[in-house]
Amino acid sequence: MVKVHDPVFPRLAMRVAFITGGAQGIGEKTARLFVKHGAKVVIADIQDDLGQSVCKDIGLDTATFVHCDVTVESDVENAINMTLAKYGKLDIMINNAAIVDDLKPNILDNDLATFERVMKVNVTGVFLGTKHAARAMIPARSGNIITMGSVSGSIGGIISHSYSSSKHAIVGLTKNTAAELGQYGIRVNCLSPHFIPTPSTANMINDHPEKYSKVYSNLKGVSLNQDDVADAALFLASDEASLLVPVMFLGFQGFLNHNKSSVMLPRSMAFSIFNSIQPVQEL
Repeated sequence: MVKVHDPVFPRLAMRVAFITGGAQGIGEKTARLFVKHGAKVVIADIQDDLGQSVCKDIGLDTATFVHCDVTVESDVENAINMTLAKYGKLDIMINNAAIVDDLKPNILDNDLATFERVMKVNVTGVFLGTKHAARAMIPARSGNIITMGSVSGSIGGIISHSYSSSKHAIVGLTKNTAAELGQYGIRVNCLSPHFIPTPSTANMINDHPEKYSKVYSNLKGVSLNQDDVADAALFLASDEASLLVPVMFLGFQGFLNHNKSSVMLPRSMAFSIFNSIQPVQEL
């Protein structure tokens, strides 16, 4: 059986991918996997030293770093322009950059500044990434935009109010842009894993071990990790996903759209993929 990491069958040969938040965590795993499958990757991040180090480790002939704050439109615009100048095209956009705030279940304990900061990175950043990726892809009438969402974009009661709100918002943005951009042959997807330990969530795991040390699942003996999400992104970015039905939800490990306190059944969902693509139409 051929495994997803088998380099004998490169699934992204000659593709150019742009990954926000690619200096660590899921973004870094995705960048490394894409390169193994023949892609050139541009890692965009605000962590300059870390991003440059990752690119050097991957290989500067296949990975390029660019400083980019996803909340600043000129940064995103310039980073996409650099990609086009270097490689002449953009095939894959991964909107991965995101932040998570402290878990405060009581909304009265939440402040506006924190809410706006999370929304700016997690929603505005995705909007800008999608906008400027589309700018590069529409003339080519081809492309693939993948946003890293979360199961908290489908259910409530598992994360902070601001983070959950931001992930719900990008599902709507994904559906809307998918409906628009399908006419240009551009696929838009939202990949939504359950809670995964990453550098950005380490403090949350330590502060709330009773909530995040175990993922509620009916698939025993299996735990979701960053490599699994990178594998899913690889599938969505490859030609194997080119004929997904207009709206598709793909899940495993069980899913129930209720708060844990209200039911006794497992409710975790490993992946929810929202996909919408319309047939290419001549304008």
